[in-house]
Amino acid sequence: MGGGQLAVGVGFGYGKNTTEADIAVSPRGTEVSRSDSVWGWTDLYPVVSLAWTSGVHNWMTYLTGDIPVGAYDSKRLANIGIGHGAIDAGGGYTYLNQQNGREFSAVAGVTYNFENTSTNYKNGIDSHLDWAASQFLSANWEVGVAGYVYYQLTGDSGSGAKLGPFKSKVASIGPEVGYAFTIGGLPAYFNLRGYWEFWAENRLQGYTVFATLAIPLGPKKSTGNSQ
Repeated sequence: MGGGQLAVGVGFGYGKNTTEADIAVSPRGTEVSRSDSVWGWTDLYPVVSLAWTSGVHNWMTYLTGDIPVGAYDSKRLANIGIGHGAIDAGGGYTYLNQQNGREFSAVAGVTYNFENTSTNYKNGIDSHLDWAASQFLSANWEVGVAGYVYYQLTGDSGSGAKLGPFKSKVASIGPEVGYAFTIGGLPAYFNLRGYWEFWAENRLQGYTVFATLAIPLGPKKSTGNSQ
């Protein structure tokens, strides 16, 4: 087994969120329809991880969090930032066979959420599982299927939690495509995933698309002798 490899990074992005809500009140039959859309930056997601490798088997453990600096307004229906801080810890496993190009990955974790001071609302402790199975078509391209499961372990709290514990869950599945390339001699990677959500309870359900770009920030290490 290879020695542990330490990695430190930060994630962020820019995107759009469109949300629609329809409410029907009986027996009067009152209907309310509302929609909202916003473009903006996400929160910041610092992460530190430690990984090990043994042949086709790869393990990792990580610690990450949410720094709430993204586009968020408690009066809006659609937001990109979540409006509160969070700490997430977990681990993962990847099977990667470079002979036949098959890959399977799964990462599980638990998230502790801090209170949203704009709404006096504190989400409960969450659990999540992200998985993906893919086939490399060449040294650069891969296609496959991916999904995630989210399940809330403890109820919501705070003076703003008017609906009580309001525990939620959701699952999803969808296609993915990835492309590996190099920048300045260092490995980089682009991934595009689309998800169809189902099994939702006390949570919005719909379709989501995520694009991820991982690029190296450090200089290429020299392998030659100094002159």
